[in-house]
Amino acid sequence: MNEVVGHDDLLLLTLDTLRYDVAVELAEAGRIPHLARHLPGGAWEKRHAPGSFTYASHQAMFAGFLPTPATPGPHPRLFAARFAGSETTAGRTYVFDTPDLVSGLAAAGYRTVCVGGVGFFNRQGALGNVLPGLFQESHWEPEFGVASPTSFEAQVARAERVVAELPHEQRLFLFVNAAALHQPNWFHLPGATRAAGDTRETHAAALEYIDRHVGRLFAAMSARRRCFAMVCSDHGTTYGDDGYTGHRLGHEAVWTVPYAHFFLEPTA
Repeated sequence: MNEVVGHDDLLLLTLDTLRYDVAVELAEAGRIPHLARHLPGGAWEKRHAPGSFTYASHQAMFAGFLPTPATPGPHPRLFAARFAGSETTAGRTYVFDTPDLVSGLAAAGYRTVCVGGVGFFNRQGALGNVLPGLFQESHWEPEFGVASPTSFEAQVARAERVVAELPHEQRLFLFVNAAALHQPNWFHLPGATRAAGDTRETHAAALEYIDRHVGRLFAAMSARRRCFAMVCSDHGTTYGDDGYTGHRLGHEAVWTVPYAHFFLEPTA
């Protein structure tokens, strides 16, 4: 990462609430072709989330604790704050001297931009200001939120505008929190109803919706130079699994998440 930071643009796309099993099933079935073409080997990596809900997980990720490979470690990290005794900081780790990765990248000359999605990024109150407040620039509007059937395409449009307005020489760290998978998501499946509510099938339909628009985001982020992209879920969720519904709980469907990182080669 010491060769990447300062040279490439960076993208962190969190597919909020995406379950690992659903992500794998759709990739194997060819239902998310735009995402799958970038996944190493065409497959998601199985990882463990650093938190069981959005706020906790993103606080950890912004401190450098991305989802951990679901195999015995220790696993060297891509990014880490400098502190003595870290067993996951290695020679290939980008080490920053600030409390969080966002400010660390700003200190390295990056423009840091957040395009928020779920309520923890809506800046509508003290708690909703914490995470977007880490960034030099943040964007949120109701059209980006969980209740919008067109949330992701609206977020992508804003990201395209952010990229277009930057000077060419300015490096960019763009964070996008995609809200489409978070409940309510029933409206992404044709024929589903509000009364029937969210299901594993509507969750899958929401991922297909994201896939239809993610190519635009990848194209924007590689329009100026190479981009290092990290795409993952912050946590999963349950739809009646073992009697559980939702997240912020200790179930396998919550703690296990899909992850991938890859380069987007410049298109210009």
